[in-house]
Amino acid sequence: MKKFLLLCLCALLAVPTWGADNDTVTVFAAASMTESMNQIAALYKKAAPNVEIVYNFDSSGTLKTQIQSGAECDIFISAGQRQMDQLDITANPSVNTEKLDFVLPGTRFDIVANQVVLIVPKGKNPKGINDFADVITDKVSIVALGNSDVPVGQYSAEIYANLGIWEKLKQQSKITYASNVKEALVQVAAAAVDCGVVYGTDAATSNGVEVAALAPAGSHRPIVYPAAILKPVKNESAAKAFVEFLKGDESKTVFKSIGFAIP
Repeated sequence: MKKFLLLCLCALLAVPTWGADNDTVTVFAAASMTESMNQIAALYKKAAPNVEIVYNFDSSGTLKTQIQSGAECDIFISAGQRQMDQLDITANPSVNTEKLDFVLPGTRFDIVANQVVLIVPKGKNPKGINDFADVITDKVSIVALGNSDVPVGQYSAEIYANLGIWEKLKQQSKITYASNVKEALVQVAAAAVDCGVVYGTDAATSNGVEVAALAPAGSHRPIVYPAAILKPVKNESAAKAFVEFLKGDESKTVFKSIGFAIP
């Protein structure tokens, strides 16, 4: 009898207890989404208490490189289409030059839209910087821009190229390059630079900066953030459930409150 009970106990212990551990969804998101995604995770915890949302925030270029290198990621939200395209086998081969195939078919969508602004330290703009073109004048000694693999840096280059002053700005050696948009924001808030180029949502969530100018209309590509579930996904049903929440009214309210537009 004791032997029989022992065998039964062993059998019970061998059965996997799927509900014992919480489901985890790992989300790689552009740094500019930090505030909104943290708020959404708190809301989602109420809707799905057994699901843990784990974030990795950084520049979209850095996140793309991490994913390509094998980092575990269930959902990717990029601040630029290019970084998502580089992981999407259905994208233009001229962009996805390495034929990477990470995007789970049928899951890619545009989640939010943003705008680019020129910011200055709050209450510390003695020379009256109020235009993107001011960066090549004596009003500006140093400007913070995202580097070339950061979407906001790419948009900045587009803006200044369309204004016809990009080459001159680079020749003046006034640029300090940031590894992501939050770094540029911090530099401006600390008055370590005269001004910087960031997203409107970043300016809206900082008490240390103020908007000096909006990017001129038509000076850059539309800023639309793509999102997608990536392969291999650990728990597809959990990832899809969170994506549906991101598309829902509660998440849209959070995005709008921070300054994002819904495409």
